[in-house]
Amino acid sequence: MLNAEIFDTAKHIIPGGVNSPVRSFASVGGTPFFTARAKDCYLYDIEGKEYIDYVCSWGANIAGHAHPTISKNLATAIACGLSFGTPTLLEVELAKQICALVPSIEKVRLVNSGTEAVMSAIRLARGAANRDYIVKFNGCYHGHCDSMLVSAGSGVITFGTSNSAGVPQPFAANTLVAEYNDVAGLTAIFEEHGDNIAGIIFEPYAGNMNLVCPTNEFIDCLNNLSRQYGALLICDEVMTGFRVALGGAQSLLAIDPHITILGKVVGGGMPLAAFGGKAEIMDYLAPLGTVYQAGTLAGNPIAVTSGLTNLQLIQQPDFYVQLSAYAQYLTHGLSEVAHQYNIEFCANSVGGLFGIYFQRELPQNLAQVNRANAELFKRFFHGMLAKGVFFAPSMFEGGFICIKHSEQVIDKTISCAREVFASW
Repeated sequence: MLNAEIFDTAKHIIPGGVNSPVRSFASVGGTPFFTARAKDCYLYDIEGKEYIDYVCSWGANIAGHAHPTISKNLATAIACGLSFGTPTLLEVELAKQICALVPSIEKVRLVNSGTEAVMSAIRLARGAANRDYIVKFNGCYHGHCDSMLVSAGSGVITFGTSNSAGVPQPFAANTLVAEYNDVAGLTAIFEEHGDNIAGIIFEPYAGNMNLVCPTNEFIDCLNNLSRQYGALLICDEVMTGFRVALGGAQSLLAIDPHITILGKVVGGGMPLAAFGGKAEIMDYLAPLGTVYQAGTLAGNPIAVTSGLTNLQLIQQPDFYVQLSAYAQYLTHGLSEVAHQYNIEFCANSVGGLFGIYFQRELPQNLAQVNRANAELFKRFFHGMLAKGVFFAPSMFEGGFICIKHSEQVIDKTISCAREVFASW
């Protein structure tokens, strides 16, 4: 069966033919491939074609696809039952691991997705602070909960909208939007609304308008304003948590957030996310406090087994040294080849997260990301895909390395890029 045939069938029974918009290839054109299986750093589609994978389940599979230890432990867990509706020892063990690895998290609640974690964290911040407003940043994506689909990034940017139908204006009215890395703009918002701002939600390294790194001044501003006005810092590490460093981005940037949101790596490829923080704030949650949050499948033993095993794997000696080295090797190699062919191109990486941009300088905000050459990205994406290398199908998405990538694999990637650039 061919990818095009499956996609045609899917479009008749699934909106857009996909269950998450960016998978449709709408921003780059063409037909998406349908994956049949995966192993290490490779995907294999239903036509049998092999792809070097730089999406890695959007960052979740940091240890590589179908890791034998994860697979073995999942088989054992499945044999004991899928979901019980009662607490399990595994939930406690995963919570202990998270709290040990991320010092700002004293208590943690498990949920099923990053969107659910964000929604719950925002409700918690408003309940704990007894205030209404949440500040977010233009181009940052925090899931598809109503109040966060305001100037959002990732797939929302891809489809040329800054909002979503179905979100009532009163929901959006309680979200204040600042520009990423804009100290003056953020300060002005607090000077006007600070007494009613419950929290600031931010990506410590923005990964949903491609990879955008914060300036030191921006991080200092976040820390200072939150203390000055009593607003809660909500660090969205769905993408960066356990991917850029063992302690997350906050360990690299000297941030001590009140609430941290985790996803992707924490579930090891299964539907699992978490939000946690200072004990006095987390204790506002039911059944202790008045902020309600619940979930039938939250902390189910299958997802927790995957996440717990993944967290054990990433604690192996020099795991992040190697992961970071692979990402740097890739970005440096791609940059060198592009420059050999006089193509405006730059790249950056943090831990196992990287960004590539068809422009001269690294961007610091959404406006600068938008200056990149979208047509060149599309040509690059399809050229590489034809050679069996899969990058994210949107220039607004960061890329991901797993520990199963190697210099040999990356050399092949760079060689393919050389052929693509030479053909231009």
